[in-house]
Amino acid sequence: MAGAAATAVCASSLLGGASALASPSNPSIELSLAGTYATGVFDASAAEIPAFDVSTDALFVVNAQSGQVDVLDLGSDGVPSYRESLVAAGRLAADGSAVDAGAVVNSVAVSDGLLAVAVEAGDKVQRGWVLFFAADGLGYLGGVRAGSLPDAVALAPNGGYAVVANEGEPADDFGSDPEGSISVISLPRSLQQFSRLTQDSVRTVDFRAYDSGMPLPDGVRVFGPDVPVPDGQEPAGRIARNLEPEYVTIDATGRTAYMSIQEANAVAVVDIRSATLTDLWALELTDWSTDGVLDPSDRDGGITLGNWPVFGVRMPDGLATYRFRGEDLVVSANEGDSREWGDFVDTERAGDLELCDGVFPSDIQANANLGRLDVLTDLGLDEVAGCYSELYALGGRSFSIHTASGEQVFDSAGLFEETVADLISAGELPEEAFNAGHDEQPSFESRSDAKGVEPEGVTIGSIQGRTYAFVGLERIGGVMVFDITDPTRSSFVDYVNNRDFTVDFDGDETDDWKAAGDLGAEGLEFIAKSDSPTGRPLLVVANEVSGTTSVFEITATRGR
Repeated sequence: MAGAAATAVCASSLLGGASALASPSNPSIELSLAGTYATGVFDASAAEIPAFDVSTDALFVVNAQSGQVDVLDLGSDGVPSYRESLVAAGRLAADGSAVDAGAVVNSVAVSDGLLAVAVEAGDKVQRGWVLFFAADGLGYLGGVRAGSLPDAVALAPNGGYAVVANEGEPADDFGSDPEGSISVISLPRSLQQFSRLTQDSVRTVDFRAYDSGMPLPDGVRVFGPDVPVPDGQEPAGRIARNLEPEYVTIDATGRTAYMSIQEANAVAVVDIRSATLTDLWALELTDWSTDGVLDPSDRDGGITLGNWPVFGVRMPDGLATYRFRGEDLVVSANEGDSREWGDFVDTERAGDLELCDGVFPSDIQANANLGRLDVLTDLGLDEVAGCYSELYALGGRSFSIHTASGEQVFDSAGLFEETVADLISAGELPEEAFNAGHDEQPSFESRSDAKGVEPEGVTIGSIQGRTYAFVGLERIGGVMVFDITDPTRSSFVDYVNNRDFTVDFDGDETDDWKAAGDLGAEGLEFIAKSDSPTGRPLLVVANEVSGTTSVFEITATRGR
């Protein structure tokens, strides 16, 4: 095993007689650490998104720090080891452009021996690229231009298309703002035919119709300064520039793609064959006064879970899909995100806002209550009275399941924070783990006033006829596992975290952080038993702060 060996915390195997929430009496699966590959790079996104190729037993992991894709061999024991790195810079695309030296690799996907790599331009507001390689031998097949800041790429399971979420973030000084878009790339039928790939293979889906009179669906958030597109780009309206696709997943049929539009609290739906936007829907808000419990303060002296008069704007990041009774279901990790570009910031502490008289309890702005909580400033303002009558926090601290048309089937609300609190109460996690940060330790409760555990990514796997959601938690780290076979009865199964909370470190001033294990879970990949080199299902977790990629072996315990 390469890199630091941290202690794995496996809720279902450790808790014994704890509460049903923290430890099912008969968990159906258990996760155990098989091995870790460590880049040795701290807090520089050296391990972000993993993708597995069954034909070569290779793991492709985005290393944004180096601007490359790290290629790891996955052994028969499940231990990943470094083989080589795949370079993006200098690759020529079909339009005659070349990937510039400052370009950043953001995402990878692999299917049927084809590897797709999404690459952001050195100047992020300019158009990026999607590059294609043969997974076996890593021969370069060709590339095309995408939109500004291609942040995620997915390959259709039928092999006919690649779909790219082009986030189109503003310039760092907010002097310009490219439009967000989706690229649908028609792919040649075989690797041998990739010479036929041209820029005409790319079709662009945008949101301009909403600037031309199409009603914006209720709950879709559009906000912030109205600044122009970068010089040389085709003009686009404010809504088209404001909506920023973050992540993409494709359904099992290969016909439909779903994109998270994170800051807008929305999901876009695209028909792949026609490259058309067919739907845009907002996620529900979490009413923390009734829907679940959270700890909103880092200054309350301990773990204080309760109901509070604040709404959570879920703002999904990672998405995944699965079929239930013949219909698509969309699973989202509800991280939340703020915009901070130039002088513009869309959040303030609740304690710094002018609240409307008589609406909230008199002590609500105390630091031990909601005073420290980051809230959105564009929502809840009574413009006539000049005060805030409602408060809206970042993220849902949860994962959700929706139908393809946006009807909510399930939301975990405060279960993640409750589970961690139960593990601490049972003595299976130290108190320092609760709402901890990922770049220093100890950091007890340092994220309570922001987005809590911060669910970042999600992947789905089927084991012995059951369907499971694996949700990565960016701040505390680790993975929550839920059985979602029947989404209306989704239930907690396990929590595993390859992090040692007894190791103290402060940034990368020393090498102490290396002994802490995995920090900052980002991307996840499920490997089915039939595809696994170990003969058992595997879960791969890339951790952007510790720069580590860990592989967990999944053991089915049902009927054991």
